[in-house]
Amino acid sequence: MKLKKSLVALAAAAALFTVAEAREQVKIVGSSTVYPFSSAVAEELGATTDYKTPVVESTGSGGGMKLFCKGNGLDTPDITNASRRMKINEFKMCQENGVIDITEAVVGYDGIAFADSKKNKPFSVTKKQILLAVAADVPSKDGKSLIKNPYKKWSDIDAALPSRDIVVYGPPTSSGTRDAFEDMIMKSQTKKMDVYTNAGHKKYHKIRTDGVYVPSGENDNLIVQKLDKNPKAFGIFGYSFLEENSDKVQGTLIDGKEPTAENIGTGAYPLSRSLYFYIKNTHAKDVKSLDAFVNLFMADKMIGEEGILSEIGLISLPKAQLEAIQKAVTDRKKLTEADLAK
Repeated sequence: MKLKKSLVALAAAAALFTVAEAREQVKIVGSSTVYPFSSAVAEELGATTDYKTPVVESTGSGGGMKLFCKGNGLDTPDITNASRRMKINEFKMCQENGVIDITEAVVGYDGIAFADSKKNKPFSVTKKQILLAVAADVPSKDGKSLIKNPYKKWSDIDAALPSRDIVVYGPPTSSGTRDAFEDMIMKSQTKKMDVYTNAGHKKYHKIRTDGVYVPSGENDNLIVQKLDKNPKAFGIFGYSFLEENSDKVQGTLIDGKEPTAENIGTGAYPLSRSLYFYIKNTHAKDVKSLDAFVNLFMADKMIGEEGILSEIGLISLPKAQLEAIQKAVTDRKKLTEADLAK
């Protein structure tokens, strides 16, 4: 009898511990680019349901992945936002730490703006010219070898460009925007250039560290503020921040294409990318509002063509693609390494 009572007491204590461990609020980390969209959904959930407003932190895509993949405990995030797809090594880190049931959600498109103050005349460059402005190593005059980047002014790169100091405020290495910029500007250009491949650089993405490129934190609004104080500089940040601050900053034409919602949605703008968030499905049983948040984020009212998030710069997915992703998320499709390798 005493043993039975002891077992009942232990079970009751375990139940109380489980309840104490359960959380009311969803915890979200990750991309500064996805942050305003995720925050808007969080506020909508808090305003229209009985659930508490989720806590959203801007830690950068890379920083968010580290926190998300740390483990399954409720002291870890339920969701991480990302402005690029999860990397295979991050997926493996999750698996090694027991985070083995993850669902990937794509919420729409965004563009990476290369922008400056509206006090300047409109600027137009090519992807190659941006590469030559920010790369640590560039081709020599004869194109036969790589040398330390000597360019200080845009006119040094091309005489047709203004005689204006090259200063670029951009995201740090923990940022998904930085990853995407390196992929779409640096790797995409250098893989076509023999001088890089002959030197053994198949995926060259080393950014100069001589003060021309200035890592400016995970808060894209701070970069916008820096451009206001230093009109001759350029900044790299998500399109939504360009649209939100269109009275202060302007987007640069890249390869003749302007960063507009239409150009980003069709892929005509060279720096277009998808935005993601990742769900830790094992948390749903203890974080009761997690499913409600995910379902709201993926609803047409938020990410559809006329959705609330389109008002703050999210470019919606084509209808058929959106419906397929909505179904996968509703089914909580389990992410695999093979998915990420596609």
